[in-house]
Amino acid sequence: MASDQRVRLRPSWILLGPAFVAAIAYVDPGNVAANVSAGAQFGYLLVWVIVVANAMACLVQYLSAKLGLVTGMSLPEAVGGQMRRSSRLAYWLQAELVAMATDLAEVVGGAIALYLLFDLPLLTGGVITGFVSLLLFVVKDRRGQQMFERVITGLLLVIAIGFLSSLVVSPPPAAEVADGLLPRFAGAESVLLAAAMLGATVMPHAVYLHSGLARDRHGHPEAGPMRRMLLRATRWDVGIAMVVAGAVNLSMLLVAATNLQGQADTDSIEGAHAAVENTLGTTVALLFAIGLLASGLASTSVGAYAGAMIMQGLLHRAIPLLLRRLITLTPALVILAVGLDPSRALVLSQVVLSFGIPFALIPLVRLTSNTRLMGDDVNHRVTTALGWIVGVLITLLNVVLIYLTVTG
Repeated sequence: MASDQRVRLRPSWILLGPAFVAAIAYVDPGNVAANVSAGAQFGYLLVWVIVVANAMACLVQYLSAKLGLVTGMSLPEAVGGQMRRSSRLAYWLQAELVAMATDLAEVVGGAIALYLLFDLPLLTGGVITGFVSLLLFVVKDRRGQQMFERVITGLLLVIAIGFLSSLVVSPPPAAEVADGLLPRFAGAESVLLAAAMLGATVMPHAVYLHSGLARDRHGHPEAGPMRRMLLRATRWDVGIAMVVAGAVNLSMLLVAATNLQGQADTDSIEGAHAAVENTLGTTVALLFAIGLLASGLASTSVGAYAGAMIMQGLLHRAIPLLLRRLITLTPALVILAVGLDPSRALVLSQVVLSFGIPFALIPLVRLTSNTRLMGDDVNHRVTTALGWIVGVLITLLNVVLIYLTVTG
């Protein structure tokens, strides 16, 4: 009994951290592009999408962390262990495409931020962003996961300050924000943006990653008081991290809806930054750009971590970090080099991520609902039902998106 009490009284705040690394994926430059575009074009119409997506994210990230703690496996390892080689390769290919779409958003976003801050050419900014992300990932390899968590959490704080500051200067009207909680769309473009916002919030690579983060941080505790305490701490970790990420995402949309709606040239991050500067002043615009830069640098290093974990779990092999970064950076650098619209590329990359969500979510719900695998920590029937509802809703949204895009 005394041992159980010591376990219960252990300060669980020390155990926080893995969810804050995963949460970086929820506030990456793709979120900025999708949320700012949604607010500038449709005002407060899609507020409900952020709220619903964040609630989904809380459930999904907890299930992922629980899988890692209970089984001692990352999600890619657990999925790969149940597949034949050909199926495993096909599954890895789609996961790798998701990782490339993630890198696209993060590197392009970092490049835009460096352009806004220092007037650097986009291609140069993309190379710098990729290089810094490599250095951040080296911190994880050399100094351990806890140091990496501290660095990433610090960057998350910078991101939060950068985007939440504008709400202090120009608060949105509460009645219109509340009206935006009513679920509805306004044409195919609003569905496209909703899918992009969803892909930018419930991100596949974060689902894959969190299982490994929890396992690497806390190990694989045996069933009993220690595991129960770790699962309880994980719920707090996920809840706090997702509240922070949700507040940042909501602030992006509200700033655009309050200050940018109806203004010309706000369909790009650069245009939105200029409009913020004209409307709210130089200081707020500077914080906006700094938040975007921190988002790009942190999220691309977290994306590299996820990509390495996906490859290790599904292919049972690792490739040199530098070579992997060159492979996943190539699409982003090509887009920057040929001069394609970077903001539009960001939004479309989030749609790609939205299509990758079912491939991560369906196996996650199946695995955490498996009594033989999870033992006493198997999902409650209500949790399993909610997991399937989330998967079905996301899949249906993607089907509607395809239909409206083709017929529109």
